[in-house]
Amino acid sequence: LLDNSAEADLWLLNSCTVKNPAEDHFRNSIKKAQEGKKKVVLAGCVPQAQPRQDYLKGLSIIGVQQIDRVVEVVEETIKGHSVRLLGQKKDNGKRLGGARLDLPKIRKNPLIEIISINTGCLNACTYCKTKHARGDLASYSIEELVDRAKQSFQEGVCEIWLTSEDTGAYGRDIGTDLPMLLWKLVEAIPEGAMLRLGMTNPPYILEHLEEMAKILNHPRVYAFLHIPVQSASDSVLMDMKREYCVADFKQVVDFLKEKVPGITIATDIICGFPGETDDDFQETMKLVEQYKFPSLFINQFYPRPGTPAAKMHQVPAAVKKQRTKDLSQLFHSYNPYDHKVGERQRVLVTEESFDSNYYVAHNPFYEQVLVPKDPLLMGKMVEVNIYEAGKHFMKGQPVSDARVYTASITRPLAKGEVSGLTEEFRHAPQNGTNWKAHPSAEIPVKTPLSSWMALQLPWQQEGGGLKILSVSLALLAVLVMFYYGGMKTEL
Repeated sequence: LLDNSAEADLWLLNSCTVKNPAEDHFRNSIKKAQEGKKKVVLAGCVPQAQPRQDYLKGLSIIGVQQIDRVVEVVEETIKGHSVRLLGQKKDNGKRLGGARLDLPKIRKNPLIEIISINTGCLNACTYCKTKHARGDLASYSIEELVDRAKQSFQEGVCEIWLTSEDTGAYGRDIGTDLPMLLWKLVEAIPEGAMLRLGMTNPPYILEHLEEMAKILNHPRVYAFLHIPVQSASDSVLMDMKREYCVADFKQVVDFLKEKVPGITIATDIICGFPGETDDDFQETMKLVEQYKFPSLFINQFYPRPGTPAAKMHQVPAAVKKQRTKDLSQLFHSYNPYDHKVGERQRVLVTEESFDSNYYVAHNPFYEQVLVPKDPLLMGKMVEVNIYEAGKHFMKGQPVSDARVYTASITRPLAKGEVSGLTEEFRHAPQNGTNWKAHPSAEIPVKTPLSSWMALQLPWQQEGGGLKILSVSLALLAVLVMFYYGGMKTEL
């Protein structure tokens, strides 16, 4: 795998279909690859949902449920063939959740494991294109998910993120539910490690509020939940087909705030949905003013082709832009962490800040705390004194007399090392060198649009046999990382 895409023989392009700019970026990447005379394989939700688009003609496509066959697709594409694998996996007629969870992969951060608990959803939101690609709900079994979590901890992970298009709907297709899964996962989490829940829509969390409050109060679970409201107008929510009203959202938030003191509630809002009036928008402004969400994802509405919302009467672009600006100004008018200066907090350190000046940690409420760049702190749970607060972070100084927990139960994998390999394979000798996958290309922490990676074909190098297998595993591993890390979730 190469850092420089210009040196590659083939580009594998992953995609997101949530917003127009994401697809535009994907289309531009395809054009750039073709101009560079590169072979191209396309992946992700855009080609899955719209395989007959003109700009996709003649190109190889790997479907969202076929990522475990990416090596075959790459090999055939290199031979000059166009391959399209877009079917859905089934077992005795029942749709499966997707690719196996135990596939080899390369973690973007060796300390963090991202686990998809289900694919698809039960909703039919009028603005959503992702449903076209991922279909109805299909959940992984509790046993599979717990096994993957245990394997992750055995590879040095200290933090697990659960992802899904809708975490709260988990298990409704296989006769179980989210609390049952979470209690089993909690049993597998070692001391000093943490679990973070992903996005859940209000309808599917309402019936589990009591159990969810107990779980979110657990010392090894972040008191954090991402609950998209999208609008505070019931008429807009009805047009969106969100299947809840504003009162339902408030019931969830108020209950959790009471039962889980200090909990962080993140939410999403769409500005300028078709038919949204000034009064509708003001209701949304009032909701944000009331709850002062510390984490707020503001999205200007984009009509996605093929969705019911694209055929509705559109709000003028200038109005959408102004509403987005007004809501952003309201969000930036309050500082959610100022009152925490002077507190002593327990934090888990997992990564480096964007500016490389600090390490990034999170407290029990998944609030970001910047700490000094002491290599001894990475992967550790420590106590800090908060001495400064900004809009999106706090700064903490480690307490000298505090106990330090080593969350990982074993040494973490090296950056770029493949997860899921046996020790025998990982260290098998080949001509005096270690037989293991090449490290992945460096990928930015945030990849909300499409992501690309470059491959130099192993059979064009000397000693092709084992290297083909080695790089094939790396290829599969990176695409698995893209697939689970780039699913529509929340934070």
